Amino acid sequence: MARVRIVNNLREEVFKKFKNEPTKVFQYMKSLEQSPNKGKPIGNVAGMVIKELKYKSFRFYFIVDGQKLKVFSEEELKDLLMKFVRMSDKKDQQKVIEEIRRVLLRLGEGF
Repeated sequence: MARVRIVNNLREEVFKKFKNEPTKVFQYMKSLEQSPNKGKPIGNVAGMVIKELKYKSFRFYFIVDGQKLKVFSEEELKDLLMKFVRMSDKKDQQKVIEEIRRVLLRLGEGF
């Protein structure tokens, strides 16, 4: 089973935006542990794949190692880590994607 992590800033933002249903949102994100191919790929940066998962009018962005995304066995699936990093609505979508790319590029230069 894959592992899903949610950064603390995003966790706090979900609690603020979804006052009545934060557990429902978190369960939706955690559903990736059972179905790791869920989500729409929106870009590749430094070997990492940025993917988007929609919930109502919001988009949740997560990153995953592009090499490990193509898993073939259950044992390899245990090493797959998906990390939710940001959230946006439709109007801020492109700005958030570009921000994630910039951060990943900076991190990639450090390796």
